[in-house]
Amino acid sequence: MEIIGGLIAGGFIGAVLGFIGAGGAMLSVPILLYIFGFTPQAATTAAIAVVLTAAISGLLPKIKSKEVLFKEAAVIWALGLVTNLGFSLIAHRISDSVLTTGFSLVLFTAGTAMLIKPVAGTEKKIPIFWLVVMSLVIGSMTGLFGIGGGFLAVPVLVLFFNVPQGKAAGTSLAIIAINSITAFFGHYQSWSDVTWTVPIAMSIAAVIVARIASIKSGQMNQAILRKTFAGLLYSIAIFTLLQTWVIA
Repeated sequence: MEIIGGLIAGGFIGAVLGFIGAGGAMLSVPILLYIFGFTPQAATTAAIAVVLTAAISGLLPKIKSKEVLFKEAAVIWALGLVTNLGFSLIAHRISDSVLTTGFSLVLFTAGTAMLIKPVAGTEKKIPIFWLVVMSLVIGSMTGLFGIGGGFLAVPVLVLFFNVPQGKAAGTSLAIIAINSITAFFGHYQSWSDVTWTVPIAMSIAAVIVARIASIKSGQMNQAILRKTFAGLLYSIAIFTLLQTWVIA
C-alpha cells in the first residue's frame, strides 16, 4: 500500500512540476510528513531526491524545444552554492518546529508569488544584483527545506525580465535540478534516516508524469493553474502551522 500511495503522490508531484515548472518539493515535504510519517529532516532529504528526478524528466523536453536559459540557470546555481551547501550541512541540527515553521512561511510566500499576474514584453537581460539575491535565497531554501526555488525563479523571470512563461518554466527546472543535486549530497548525514521505498516509488511516478505534463504545459491555462496551486499552498501552510504549534 505504501508503494501504491507513493506512486499516486509522485504522479501528483510530477504533474505540478511539469505544468508549472515549480512546487514539487513544496508538495513532497508535507506528503512525506503527514501521509507517510517521515520526520522533517528525513522528509526534506527524501523530497530533494524526488524533485531532482522529476525536474530532470521535465527538463528534457524543454531542452529539446530550446526553452532553457542555461547560462542564467548555471549562474544562479553557482552564486547560491554558499547558502545551499551551508544550510544543507547544518539542516540536521535544526529543530523540527523551526523547520516546519520556516517551511510554512515559504509556502505562504510561494502562494502569493503564484498570484502575481505575469506581464508581457520583450525578453531582458537579468541584472547581476538580482541574480545574486535570487541565487542566495533559492540556495537557502534548497539547503534548509529541500525546495528547489522554482516558485521564486518563475515569477522573477516572467515579471521582471519578461521571459516567456515556457522558457521561464524550463529555466526553473534546470535551476531545480542542479540545486537539488548539490543539496542532496549536502544532506548526506540524513541519508540513513530515510526509508527509501516510498521516495523511490514517488520518483518513478513523478518522472513519468512530469515528462508528459511538461510536453502538454503549453495547452493549459496558466492563470487557472497558478491560482489553484496558490490556494493549495496556503492550505498546506496553515495546516503545517497548526500541526506544529496547536495540534502537537
